[in-house]
Amino acid sequence: MTRLQFPSLFLMQFLAILWPVLLGTLFTAVHGAPRSARRNNGQTNLSQFVSTRDGQFIVNGSEFKFVGVNAPWLPTLITKDDIKNTLCNMSQVGIKVVRTWGFNDVTEIPENENQTWFQLIDKNGTLTVNNGTNGLQKLDFVLKAAHECNVFVIISLTNNWNPVANSSTNDTRPRNTLSNDYGGMDTYVRQFGGCKHDEFYTNKTLIEAFENYTTQIVTRYVNNPTVFSWEIANDARCNSSVAASPSCTAQTVTGWHSIIAQHIKSIDSNHIVASGTQGFFCVGCPKLFPLQPTAPSPQTSAAPGQRRATKSQPLTKRKLIMRREERRRKNRALSDGGSSGVRVRGRWVASRTRRQEENEIGTAFDGSAGVDTEDILNIPEIGYSSFQFFPDQNTYTQDAADSGLSSFQKTLQEGLEWISLQAELSATFGKPIALTAFGLVSQEHAPDFVPFNSTVAPFAADSSNSSNTTTSNETSNSTFGVTSSERTQAYSTWLDAGITSGLAGIMQYQWGVSNVTAAAGTSFSPNENSTSSSSDETGTSSSPDDGYSIIDSNTEDTESIISSASLQIAADE
Repeated sequence: MTRLQFPSLFLMQFLAILWPVLLGTLFTAVHGAPRSARRNNGQTNLSQFVSTRDGQFIVNGSEFKFVGVNAPWLPTLITKDDIKNTLCNMSQVGIKVVRTWGFNDVTEIPENENQTWFQLIDKNGTLTVNNGTNGLQKLDFVLKAAHECNVFVIISLTNNWNPVANSSTNDTRPRNTLSNDYGGMDTYVRQFGGCKHDEFYTNKTLIEAFENYTTQIVTRYVNNPTVFSWEIANDARCNSSVAASPSCTAQTVTGWHSIIAQHIKSIDSNHIVASGTQGFFCVGCPKLFPLQPTAPSPQTSAAPGQRRATKSQPLTKRKLIMRREERRRKNRALSDGGSSGVRVRGRWVASRTRRQEENEIGTAFDGSAGVDTEDILNIPEIGYSSFQFFPDQNTYTQDAADSGLSSFQKTLQEGLEWISLQAELSATFGKPIALTAFGLVSQEHAPDFVPFNSTVAPFAADSSNSSNTTTSNETSNSTFGVTSSERTQAYSTWLDAGITSGLAGIMQYQWGVSNVTAAAGTSFSPNENSTSSSSDETGTSSSPDDGYSIIDSNTEDTESIISSASLQIAADE
């Protein structure tokens, strides 16, 4: 294990210079020369790092578009066989890229040797990195197996979300059961004595602590082309499980992204860097990295019957309102003549009047989350834009007046609009755009659904009640979520829309596996309740489910949709 005490700027500077050489040499010696090894299934060797050109990802000199999945729990699988089988099964479906957590922060070293952890953050300013078999060696093997199974890996370096379980909820799930239980920003804040979430973005000591961990991960894999990209953080924003200060703005979060992106690129010129945010906008906000006007280049006349391509402009309030009006006209054609309210996954809310929302642009566009996607994307060291879509937890469009749409129709159209809007950023900024996580909770998964900033499954059966009723503040599990067939339709529609709109990558959240090795006291335990991993009597388990896993009665259909989309996007390259 590696132990460091803060502050120690000299030591950090020394490590930043020396470690890329030592660890790069060590990795090459252990794992072989980068991407020169054979590939399975007759596929072409991936002998180069992923790069970007003209708004596209480039591999081996050619455009590379992909359909991928999320598996935050991948390094926590108990055995190497399970890790490799999982990745090769992904590859067989057509998945080219998997996104996983490259962090696993603890405040105490787990007694269970089967529990994976990467970094200890204690309260005296000491950071200890675990290089053992239940530490970064697990991530080493994920990359080795991914290479052998023809899959790239996006490595996310920290998480915005890390709520602490409330003892009153009787939450007995092992850590890593939920995707927000791997440590992250608020673990740093709490352990270093902070009281506001955005101190992670502004406090020098916290920034240096995170840079130290980033240095160790990035230098460890600097020469490994299996790494598709570095993702600075999952869903960074002002608010989290620790409250934000009133001074946190989109510029706060953008400035921090710039600091960390520069730090990564100073260590690693091989890999591209992305932010990992939800993709929210801050229309009309001042920019730290404004888009600079460029002189128009000479253009030849368009062929008869074709329009000459024009470069898109940054999003404005006027453009947003015009898009809304156009969307309303289209939605009226889809209207099923519903009631005067909108059924939002089990709850009925009164429709707002046209006048009420006429001048509102919505929380996805007003900067209230502390995210300005356009400003972040224009940071020179950021290589591509990543965005997410979770309509069960966030609102992405301001369309409450479209009361004629059913709940499912509204969700479906919301996804189409969000994808279309994000895709336009590629033309504006000349960088690739990827939907790195999208998911929708079905009624079958409602009992396991836990919001990202919570540890409570609000629709789970109350285990303390013999009648197996739901929690007192909810009506019924069946009232939350879409049907399985609706989820299948939504995934198919959004994947198709992402491909046709020109996204360079689209990733479902989240992949699931069954019949993998179980170990007591881990998130793959054979004896946990329904809100964690499922199990059987043979000592096997399924991957954790926070409401979005594909492991259910509709697994084959979901895999088929992903496989078909993989073929479609490959044909579009």
